[in-house]
Amino acid sequence: MNSTDSTKTLASMLLAKSWKIALAESCTGGLVSATLTDLAGSSEWFERGYVTYSNDAKTECLGVPAELIDTFGAVSEQVAKAMAEGALQASGANVAISITGIAGPSGGSVEKPVGTVCFGWTIQSSSTENRVISKTMHFDGDRAAVREQAKDYALAEFIALLRN
Repeated sequence: MNSTDSTKTLASMLLAKSWKIALAESCTGGLVSATLTDLAGSSEWFERGYVTYSNDAKTECLGVPAELIDTFGAVSEQVAKAMAEGALQASGANVAISITGIAGPSGGSVEKPVGTVCFGWTIQSSSTENRVISKTMHFDGDRAAVREQAKDYALAEFIALLRN
């Protein structure tokens, strides 16, 4: 499914539930938010996007504990989960997606090579605990390719999650 089809599918799913979405993006730099808001009428279901590129921004804008970043690193499922939860709470949206990774060409390590991207998806729950899912993927290619693959993956996985 291409980005346009994914956006249209996600939009119809969110509209059917009267839900709004928030994004918390790091390595994609707002690419997912831009893709979603390319669709006319997106203001009906797109609440807001946070580009929290620095660790300080993750802490200040999304409430990600600095200790969590220090312990696991900014590129970790733990931080991706906290980013998604923070975006949900700060925005008042019903669902949120977060992305944090190493797009390259530098910044990688043996443990976390270039192309490592962590995702978080959360859905507001009626209970006290929101449902939060995280996953780590490894993408190949240059910086642009990693960012595009991360965008497409984030949307496709979230659509699959909403269908289940």
